[in-house]
Amino acid sequence: MIPYLNHPVFEVISTVSGILGQPAFVIGGFVRDLLLKRDHKQDIDIVVLGSGIDFAHAVAARLGGDIPVKFFKNFGTAMIRYKGWKVEFVGARKESYRSNSRKPLVEDGTLEDDQNRRDFTINAMALDLRAESFGNLINPFHGREDLDRKLIRTPLDPDITFSDDPLRMMRAIRFATQLNFSIDPTCYRAISRNASRLDIVSPERITDELTMIVAAPVPSRGFLMLEETGILKQIFPEMMGLKGSEIIDGRGHKDNFLHTLAVLDNVATVSSDLWLRWAAILHDIAKPLTKKFVPGTGWTFHAHDFKGAKMVPRIFRKLRLPMNEKMKFVEKLVLLHLRPISLAEDIVTDSAVRRLLFDAGDDIDDLMCLCEADITSKNPQKVRRFLENFVIVRQKLKEIEERDRLRNWQPPVSGDLIMKTFGIPPSKQVGIIKDAIREAILDGEIPNEFDAAYEFMIRQGEKIGLKTST
Repeated sequence: MIPYLNHPVFEVISTVSGILGQPAFVIGGFVRDLLLKRDHKQDIDIVVLGSGIDFAHAVAARLGGDIPVKFFKNFGTAMIRYKGWKVEFVGARKESYRSNSRKPLVEDGTLEDDQNRRDFTINAMALDLRAESFGNLINPFHGREDLDRKLIRTPLDPDITFSDDPLRMMRAIRFATQLNFSIDPTCYRAISRNASRLDIVSPERITDELTMIVAAPVPSRGFLMLEETGILKQIFPEMMGLKGSEIIDGRGHKDNFLHTLAVLDNVATVSSDLWLRWAAILHDIAKPLTKKFVPGTGWTFHAHDFKGAKMVPRIFRKLRLPMNEKMKFVEKLVLLHLRPISLAEDIVTDSAVRRLLFDAGDDIDDLMCLCEADITSKNPQKVRRFLENFVIVRQKLKEIEERDRLRNWQPPVSGDLIMKTFGIPPSKQVGIIKDAIREAILDGEIPNEFDAAYEFMIRQGEKIGLKTST
């Protein structure tokens, strides 16, 4: 491993280790990602035998340049930044937990104690930074072998590991999803047994892990594990409500949970945008609330787009997701996600495309991406037909956008001009005229130009009994 430790900071840590007589080791994710030959963050966790704070100050002094040391005396940790790298130092410790808290009781310990407290074997490996054994891998739990086997496994009894810190169950599923690993069967069963322990974990920490699952290359793997272990029901019951199908009079509907995961994976193949992926997760979220069997017709989910959009703010608030423009973006895509599909099923009129451009604005490309991902039929002819129609819709969007300039469009006649022209105060009449102008342009009755809109405004004012002011 020596060639991988050629960054100057490791040399300085090794030197300080010898001067202070404090063995030092790099441990955790940095080691794991080196062995996986995976791009890793420039974050290094250093465990020392003794005071991590004193060690950090000594390293900072030797690196020079008045490097500040940020430390937390109560936790015995310290951190420095050097040439884009973040290096954290902590004294080796052992931990014990109380049943009602994730915060451990901590005392000084050995390297073995510190490795025992790690969440998974692949995160418990350490590289020795002492001069006489520099670069040696310390691997007491066979984490190196688990990397080869693509296996997530706890160093100690998983029931104890997960009960002590229940967030580790989410982390196990997150790592398995990110790395395309399996979870050891014993650990997997322990997750199911301890899922209720997540009650003591803050929603923010749960959502941090959930977000990393959503951002994974194939996020459905993580959601299937969350569902199978019972965690999803606990942290995101609205999504669990999508699961299952029902048959009446021989007519069944698809499992909307599995459909949602297929849409999510489809989006993930073409976009890394986290909020577009959340739109995929929530696009059918109201189907359980709107499901109805109509004899002779079959299953309907009338207005699930509208009701789903109404659910988005509440779900974001509960999951501690940002209540800002990101939420508004997801809300908009959920509301509009059926519109391009209805266009693809019917004759694509200029009027319908204008309205879609007007309503979607700058989010039209993301909306089209979501709608194309939403085609998950097992019928290849149906999929091909929809995708071919979407090509036509996209072409129409491009042509009308270039001609009519409707993206983020405002009608060329303002409310102030209407009031000035007719000598009226703010009133319902102003809104009637503005709406009429907008609808006329969207319907193609008049071009999106000032002169045409102004003449139309005069005619509309006369219709409702207004006269131009002199």
